Amino acid sequence: MSSVPKAGRLTGTGNAKPALSEHFIFPRRKALFLNPSTSTPPLITTAFTVAMAPTTVKTTVPTKDQILVPETLLKKRKSQEKERADKAEERETKKKESKQKREQIFKRAESYVKEYRDAEREKIRLGRVSKKEGSYYVPAEPKLVFVVRIKGINKIDPKKRKTLQLLRLLQINNGIFVRLTKATSEMLKIVEPFIAYGYPNLKSVRELVYKRGYAKTSQKQRIPLTDNAIIEEHLGKFGIVCMEDLIHEIFTVGPNFKQTSSFLWPFKLSNPTGGFRPRKFLHFVEGGDLGNREEHINALIRQMN
Repeated sequence: MSSVPKAGRLTGTGNAKPALSEHFIFPRRKALFLNPSTSTPPLITTAFTVAMAPTTVKTTVPTKDQILVPETLLKKRKSQEKERADKAEERETKKKESKQKREQIFKRAESYVKEYRDAEREKIRLGRVSKKEGSYYVPAEPKLVFVVRIKGINKIDPKKRKTLQLLRLLQINNGIFVRLTKATSEMLKIVEPFIAYGYPNLKSVRELVYKRGYAKTSQKQRIPLTDNAIIEEHLGKFGIVCMEDLIHEIFTVGPNFKQTSSFLWPFKLSNPTGGFRPRKFLHFVEGGDLGNREEHINALIRQMN
């Protein structure tokens, strides 16, 4: 009579497998072991799967405030922010100052235009009054003279050479503005064989300054007058901050005429359009180009500018 094996223990010939009850404890269910090809019971597989499943841990991303930043980087950021704020404030300040300066310049220009117009109307009125009374109107003696050199250094004596140096007329076709006084009148008479001069009008002064105007700085540099900042830098202490101030000071021969004239480099003009007269080195009244030509200097300025 064959003996029946006990429940929970496997028997066989050859390599005997250890009893499962030595390692695992589970209910007695023989149906689980009916398939001999299965090496691991289903319940054991499920137990291993549960045992090997990874455990999930909650993680949080650190915020911007929780991240530690080096102190040097914080100081650098702070200094950069301060620098940006200072630059923005400086730009706003410059913008406001520039706007105020433009408004001031426009107001001055309008006042100068009104002044020039009133002066012309006053001359016309006085001329009409004189004509009505049967007399003659004699205008005031001009105070401004424009001098241009039209002759070289041939046959020039030391006195005339020195006078031309004092007038800053060192080259042919150089021109300057001169205040007409007794002293300057004598100087012009000395060098009359080398120059042509006369009384410029407002249009001639403006065209010369705008087209041929150059500033003479402390470094003896010849800088074109393309920006009011150059004028304000050198003549701002005299109340001259723009081109119109400069023109007004020259044309009216104001109290700061000397500083204004010294600030301007001598005008370098071109040869006149169509050339000089055939007898260039004769006096103007004799058919030449030398000497005083009064208001006719404006025509020469147009040709040489």
